[in-house]
Amino acid sequence: MNYFFDKRYKTPQWLQEKSWYKNNKSRRAFLKSAAGVIAITSTTTSLPSSAVALSKTSIKNNQWRITPLWKTLNAVLDHLLPKSSTGPSAQDIHALQYLHNVVTLQPTSEAEITFIKKGVGWLNGYSQSQLNKLFIDLNTVQKETILRGISKSQAGENWISTLLSYIFEAMLTPEIYGGNPEHIGEKWLNHQAGFPLPKAGTRYYELPGAYRISEKITPQKIKRNSKA
Repeated sequence: MNYFFDKRYKTPQWLQEKSWYKNNKSRRAFLKSAAGVIAITSTTTSLPSSAVALSKTSIKNNQWRITPLWKTLNAVLDHLLPKSSTGPSAQDIHALQYLHNVVTLQPTSEAEITFIKKGVGWLNGYSQSQLNKLFIDLNTVQKETILRGISKSQAGENWISTLLSYIFEAMLTPEIYGGNPEHIGEKWLNHQAGFPLPKAGTRYYELPGAYRISEKITPQKIKRNSKA
């Protein structure tokens, strides 16, 4: 598969097993519900001053952030949940940091990681074919046009849905996983997180017996790791 509109594409098993995918048989229904949540940022009352202050908190400028892959993903996340005076943005909830942790630290399927990364290339290929520009060089209207364009394909719809699901996770995750700094997402949604919250060294993928998900992992490896 080389682009979003490849007719050979079939929704992979790892995506079919996602709870949000199984509970939303129509991908467009999921996208529509996601758009509804995001639209709340323009209709709710203003955030408390403490939360507004949090939105100005800068993220440490790690080297990976300036690579073409992550710059593009950042642009997509920012467009899906843009800055607003009434609610947190993708930047505010550290969506990019959370997604980076999903790809590099959490036990995420290698097939899913590959899909997320390849999607960036397919997105830029489509953007160049339509507007002769990379996605990050487009204005807001053009970005919307391109994302709506790829969403007309099953692969494109799945790719956007996957990123939206991680935006939602970043908004409500314990901060130790990379998103939701100082509970900004929970404060906006008036949600009370469960306790106790995990600390470094006690995250679920750091517990004894945890292992990185991979289609190449063998039962023997799992058995050995479970005894560690």
